[in-house]
Amino acid sequence: MLRQRKTPSSAPPSQPTNAVTNAKEPRPSTAKVWMLAARPHTLTASIAPVLVGWALVNHYSQTNKNKNTDTNINIHTIAILFGAFACLIQLGTNLHNDYADFIKGADTDTRVGQARATQKGWLTPFQTAAGSTLCLIIAASLGVTLTGMTGRWNDPYMVFVTITSVFNAVCYTGGPYPLGYIGLGHLSIGYSGLGDLFVFLYFGLVATITVPYIYITREMQGVESTGTMDVFRHELFVTSLCVALPVGFLGTGIIVVNNLRDRMTDIKVGKNTLAVKFGETFTRIEYMVLVIGSYLMLIPLSSLDVLQGGSTISTYRLYLPLLSFPLARKELTAMGFGGKDGAALNQHVGGTAKVQLLFCVLFIIGLRLSS
Repeated sequence: MLRQRKTPSSAPPSQPTNAVTNAKEPRPSTAKVWMLAARPHTLTASIAPVLVGWALVNHYSQTNKNKNTDTNINIHTIAILFGAFACLIQLGTNLHNDYADFIKGADTDTRVGQARATQKGWLTPFQTAAGSTLCLIIAASLGVTLTGMTGRWNDPYMVFVTITSVFNAVCYTGGPYPLGYIGLGHLSIGYSGLGDLFVFLYFGLVATITVPYIYITREMQGVESTGTMDVFRHELFVTSLCVALPVGFLGTGIIVVNNLRDRMTDIKVGKNTLAVKFGETFTRIEYMVLVIGSYLMLIPLSSLDVLQGGSTISTYRLYLPLLSFPLARKELTAMGFGGKDGAALNQHVGGTAKVQLLFCVLFIIGLRLSS
């Protein structure tokens, strides 16, 4: 099931075969091929939100004079483990996407985006699917470890995050493996137009709030009648959820660029992203709303007591991410009305990821100065 490509009936008969393309393009080294399939340059989308969540916990513990040495050590351990979990989920998603888009006919010789290892014939569908499986198995084991670190092996939030993250990684693109074995091969988050929402929820909200959630759960251990809802009402958790919004907006912007670039080939194989469903104008407006909205969110964030650290001067330090706006302006120009299209947008997928990373780093610096 993994080794055969399912050729879409809509593919034109005159379309050049992969065999012809591969004969003209030499295969890179094995390491480079796997790097290409894994797309490590996109990992900032999962790392940056985790760093923000870690910085929020550090800021909160310092401003509230929490000098518990064991707790402070656990902050770093939790952040490292959850950062690894998030990266492995993204790697698993990328590899499965490389496999499934080829099997479903979305990745062909007419692709305008970066090369895909399976489509080029450099890796077999079995190899990319197996690589995805390995990443997700390791991620699941880290999820179990993180669940235990809450002090409750049945913690509902962490159990939910672990299970749904692994499931969504293979459901993002769908395809015959592994969902086909349980009769769900027809499911696909990306092909049904829910990719933007998935990225916002998991690589925005979940990636930012989980480290604070685990920290709060540990901090509240021993408090009578403490439950998950009590954690959700904690001031640090509410603050982390607010901060996660601009982080998620910028992370979603990355997939919006990708979908705008690929819309002409996606429509041929029934990949109904929002760019396909609502068209070019909607997609460009969506991008501008997400990017500009992330900077406008700094206004309400600067008034949150937890972020100010008890000092009104901290309000100005929390606007430090504005220094990244010149970089964002370049991406807005490329994605605005009359902007770039097709293969010319390739550099702006990574460009938007750089904006998100710089925004998050500057926000962390502002928090540090506010402590």
